[in-house]
Amino acid sequence: MLLHIPQVFTKDEVAVLRGKLDAGPWADGNMTSGHQSATAKRNQQLPEDSAVAREVSALVAQALHANPMFVAAALPHTLFPPLFNRYEGGGEFGTHVDNAIRQQRGGGALRIRSDLSATLFLSEPEDYDGGELVVEEMYGSQSVKLPAGDLVLYPSKSLHHVTPVTRGARVSSFMWLQSLVRDDGDREMLFRLDVATQRVAVEKGPKDQAVIELTGVYHNLLRRWAEV
Repeated sequence: MLLHIPQVFTKDEVAVLRGKLDAGPWADGNMTSGHQSATAKRNQQLPEDSAVAREVSALVAQALHANPMFVAAALPHTLFPPLFNRYEGGGEFGTHVDNAIRQQRGGGALRIRSDLSATLFLSEPEDYDGGELVVEEMYGSQSVKLPAGDLVLYPSKSLHHVTPVTRGARVSSFMWLQSLVRDDGDREMLFRLDVATQRVAVEKGPKDQAVIELTGVYHNLLRRWAEV
């Protein structure tokens, strides 16, 4: 399931984040590449151990954990610290699949299975040409270019690429997470059930018998599928 999550950050909040990031120590983006992606990647990235990256990464993680749609869709177990990249001057990222396992650089203890990938856009679409994130799904390719502050969430197993940026600069945060529910289909079913239950609760009230029963079904399915 590919999901657009709007307004993770407001425009004013994005401006603050960009003020910090734009002054950061940008370096070659292949610092986090696997063998396959290193041959296809041309961009810049903030070193994850830089002070700016750590500060803004913590702010992004905090915002995501406080976002109801993100939590409902991702059911996060562990979020890998968000990273930051910049594409300009023809920079692109060819078709690839994200590594199945992500581990912190330098022998850090954090290691996750990458169930979901996400891109948080931090440049307005009109500020650059190209730079679309193209995700290949079962029913065709989906091209994504969102307003600054919006995020797209998609399965890490998906083939995807970023088209060349031919004008301006595309700045974004990218991240991976391990979900409580490993299977994409199970996770999507839980999300759709959660959304439908909330709609019924709005129409009939949270104490309605249908809401209580639907909530019970949701939690019993989660109990069956969750890995904690």
